Amino acid sequence: MKTKRWVVASPDREHVRELARDSGLAPLTAAVLAARGIDTADAAERYLSCDPAGLHDPFLLADMEKAVAAVRGAIERDEKIVVYGDYDVDGITATCILVDYLRTKGARCEYYIPNRLSEGYGLSRAAMEALYGQGTRLLITVDSGITAGEEIAAARELGMRVVITDHHECHDVLPDADAVVDYKRADCGYPFCSLAGVGVAFKLICALEGQSGPMLARYADLTALGTVADVMPIVGENRVIVSAGLRRMAETGNVGLEMLLREAGMKNKRLTSSTISFVLAPRINAAGRMGRAELAAELFLTDDPVRAQELAALLCEQNKLRQNEENKILEQALARLRTEYNPLEDKIIVLAGEGWHHGVIGIVCSRLCDRYGCPVVLIALDEDGTGKGSGRSVKGFNLFDALSSCEDLLERYGGHELAAGLTIDGGRIDELRARLRAYADSHVTMADLVPQLQIDCMITPSWITMDNIAALSVLEPYGMQNPEPVFCMRDMTVEEITPISSDRHVRLTLVKGGVRYSAMLFGMGLGGLGFAQDNMVDAAFHLEINEFRGRRSVQLTVSDIQLSECEHLADQKLLNLYNTYMADGPLSPQEARVLLPDRPDLVAVWRHITCRAEDGRLSVPNGALSRRIAWESRREINIGKLFVCLDVFSESSLISYHFKEGMLNILLKPYQGKADISGSVVLATLQKMAG
Repeated sequence: MKTKRWVVASPDREHVRELARDSGLAPLTAAVLAARGIDTADAAERYLSCDPAGLHDPFLLADMEKAVAAVRGAIERDEKIVVYGDYDVDGITATCILVDYLRTKGARCEYYIPNRLSEGYGLSRAAMEALYGQGTRLLITVDSGITAGEEIAAARELGMRVVITDHHECHDVLPDADAVVDYKRADCGYPFCSLAGVGVAFKLICALEGQSGPMLARYADLTALGTVADVMPIVGENRVIVSAGLRRMAETGNVGLEMLLREAGMKNKRLTSSTISFVLAPRINAAGRMGRAELAAELFLTDDPVRAQELAALLCEQNKLRQNEENKILEQALARLRTEYNPLEDKIIVLAGEGWHHGVIGIVCSRLCDRYGCPVVLIALDEDGTGKGSGRSVKGFNLFDALSSCEDLLERYGGHELAAGLTIDGGRIDELRARLRAYADSHVTMADLVPQLQIDCMITPSWITMDNIAALSVLEPYGMQNPEPVFCMRDMTVEEITPISSDRHVRLTLVKGGVRYSAMLFGMGLGGLGFAQDNMVDAAFHLEINEFRGRRSVQLTVSDIQLSECEHLADQKLLNLYNTYMADGPLSPQEARVLLPDRPDLVAVWRHITCRAEDGRLSVPNGALSRRIAWESRREINIGKLFVCLDVFSESSLISYHFKEGMLNILLKPYQGKADISGSVVLATLQKMAG
């Protein structure tokens, strides 16, 4: 894991006080809003509003009147209508709400979702021909279609009318459809430009019905599900939709959604946007990723509780299969990266593998991108030698532009700054890897790839009260552009470290100003910590109220934790001694003894390195290794003494080490027999100076 760069907002204290006074908001809530540039009562009221009255007139969307006329005409003529969707959560939910609504209006309506594995994304000529042959006369696209000019032209030539509803970027020339409803049209003046595909489909429903309120009450749950899953900004209309959707979800009338909540263990529990992101969406997406999107669509359209329960169980099973495939690919990728990836030099990862599942590599890309803090492209090789790839990137590296620079190597590609897909002949992958590496070398530095952590404000213990934490709930629902608040406190003492869940997570006891806080650090075991007990740390965290056996207490959920400045200053004093020694400068006997390791110290350092290294490599944040070893061995091993130990091992050709971008990197060298450091000049010199 790369060290994160903290970006700490500093809201003006006077503005915070004024906002709290004028709006009646709790001080901590006012501080968060002020940190995000919302520092007046009127602005806060608009930002926080979840009033359905905030939904805009759907007829403000260009071509909405044409779309409504086309749909109503098809219903009146009893023509077969097909809703053409997509295989992700946004596309599936958009498909289901529109199909359900049209059926309630007496329409002969079916749906078509392309198979991710055999058909890929979007419309195809083959699908147009098949649908027309089956009697379709009106095709309505949801979450797709805006760039399918050729396919829509083919549909029109066959004799189908086409209504496009989409939310993706448009080309300069729009498809020749009967109606094109997409707020990203250059000529569309719709006042909110962040609806998901399901949001645009919902707007079509509202326009057909002639009113939004009853439709929000009916479809808010599925519309919210697709909106959050598609990582749309939870502001403006989306805030209204998601807020209403989470309430509706708790008592949903959709049999399939209720069964999915039960199967996922979330029925009768508090539902948040995180429930959608981390519990529901993966199960729905899994169906599409594994080529079974129709299971999810049927789930949300069935009225049969027995069938709904069967389908919900199948979705959970598909999710387990997806997880198994994901873990298999991840393990293979990690094994190769331990020998093929150089964290000091490589700015992008490009890997290809035979037998990798096309529908899953995107998730593995995301996990590797988070782990290594750099862009990742994974390519699944088919038996015919075709490579189908997926990429994920980090802020500061435009993956779409990088692929564009290699378009002569690619059969197909598309995407945006942070995510992309591609198709390539397997014989050209090595050249693609080389070209992408060269592009990365010329466009970003290692410093550009350091991930940032946005922190709303610094706080002190006096801010952390039950009332203040409870009052933060007015900021919900959280999501893109309205993230859960992150706070930080500096100079906290680590009183206790407890590994939990087989060392997958860590519970900390942190002390500040005489107050003890229970803190959870998820996804990191003891081996990943850059500190030890009794160290001073700066912690960035979410604030929560933990309820356990009727007892309520404050809990910090740690986003990141780093050594405090005082620890770095203490290290620097020791490093100054070490640097003086390395420059053949004078040291007093007492100073030399501070740096001089004894045999148990050397054993402790060597044992830690050899046990923790993977494939002969160990990379840790500067300042972390000495503290980890000292804590594990219960020995006085400071950073200066650690470097002396490393020099002794290096002198004996056991290791090499160097520093880059805040990381200490150690490489174990092969040796035979028993390691011998008896001839160390480094040790002999220090021993002589120590007297």
